[in-house]
Amino acid sequence: MLERITNFMAHPETLLPMPTIDDPLERFVSVVRFYLSGWHIKPPGVKKPLNPILGETFTCYWDYNDGTRGYYISEQTSHHPPKSSYFFMAPEHHIRIDGTLKPRSKFLGNSAASLMEGTAVLTFLDRGKNPAKGERYHLTQPNMYARGILFGKMKYELGDHSFIKCPENHFVCDVEFKTKGYFSGTYNAIAGTIKNDQTGEVYYELSGLWNGEMYLKNNATGKKDLLFDATHAKHTPPLVRSLEDQTERESQKLWYSTVQGLNARNHEVATAEKTKIEDQQREEAAKRAEGNVEWHPKLFRRVRGGPGGSEEGEEDLDWIINAEIDGKDVQKAHKQILAIAAIIPGQKAFTEFHTPTNKLAISSTSLESYAQSHGGDLIDLGNEMTSTSGAAAAKPAHGSSHDLLGNDTSSGLMAPLQPVEEGGFYDE
Repeated sequence: MLERITNFMAHPETLLPMPTIDDPLERFVSVVRFYLSGWHIKPPGVKKPLNPILGETFTCYWDYNDGTRGYYISEQTSHHPPKSSYFFMAPEHHIRIDGTLKPRSKFLGNSAASLMEGTAVLTFLDRGKNPAKGERYHLTQPNMYARGILFGKMKYELGDHSFIKCPENHFVCDVEFKTKGYFSGTYNAIAGTIKNDQTGEVYYELSGLWNGEMYLKNNATGKKDLLFDATHAKHTPPLVRSLEDQTERESQKLWYSTVQGLNARNHEVATAEKTKIEDQQREEAAKRAEGNVEWHPKLFRRVRGGPGGSEEGEEDLDWIINAEIDGKDVQKAHKQILAIAAIIPGQKAFTEFHTPTNKLAISSTSLESYAQSHGGDLIDLGNEMTSTSGAAAAKPAHGSSHDLLGNDTSSGLMAPLQPVEEGGFYDE
């Protein structure tokens, strides 16, 4: 799940130009285009799931054609219920994304649904009426369905409504991902509108296929234009540090042996390796309970919501990156991001992992000082605090856009989706 989220940042041609558009409505349309451009990157089939474990992390980056870079950091911040929190930033382009995905399962006879609760907040740091907050967009996700889980051919669908909102400019996009009916309809269809939620005026209508051509009709002129063509789109997978440089709680290293078994179609080995990880999780949970230890994410903190809070209006995120990032100073932002976790080649991360045995309550603001006083280790996680000396200027020539088995990550996934008992579809 942590790696799959990067599909949304995998089209730089729709991502990077957004803040440069001066007209607010056209800028909003560009956000809709960006949002719809990632759904075609989908799993090719259905296999056994690999549920993200508590404290699992995944980091990666993109080197863009203009010489700039984008960073992605994610962590499984909760297991019951499952929550995947993530952060993305492209400093030179003044783009930041914060999000938490909260999948919830529901079984429907011969189908299984993963209800994709949670939200993402896209911020243009150089826009907006309040320079300290930027111009913000709130995005939700459609639900995911696996058809034919008991009999018939298995089929993956997106369904129901998702929303893109810009409260500052009063724009709302309602996108309906249509599921195919038993006797009519087609797979992968979308429909929707872009309107002003104050006046009710509908500016545009959406139509097409989320894995094909999508169109935008101007209601004032009647003109219909191509919004995005997923059929011929080529996405840009992220670059990842080598497996040797990763810590034991990073996704690709954590699931290496399990995925080897799956790719070799040796389900006995895959199940055994997966069970080892799950057993370790249970043992760690038992130790925390025995020592009366409260678990805290390492890279994310609780959102400071509510009236007057620094993240007022973003309470649905639950968790946000535990670092101050300067959105105005590009070079400073690079250094601050690279100080959060190891992301690019050359950054070193601690590999030691331990579960604390003493009761200790730590606030989100004291994590860094606690790490320094305890040799760099945060509660229940191996330390990934890194040295950033010269990191901002480093050239990661050895980054890889392949998965842990050397396969091209053209789908952005390590394994296809599958419904599970709790948390929906997972595909690490």
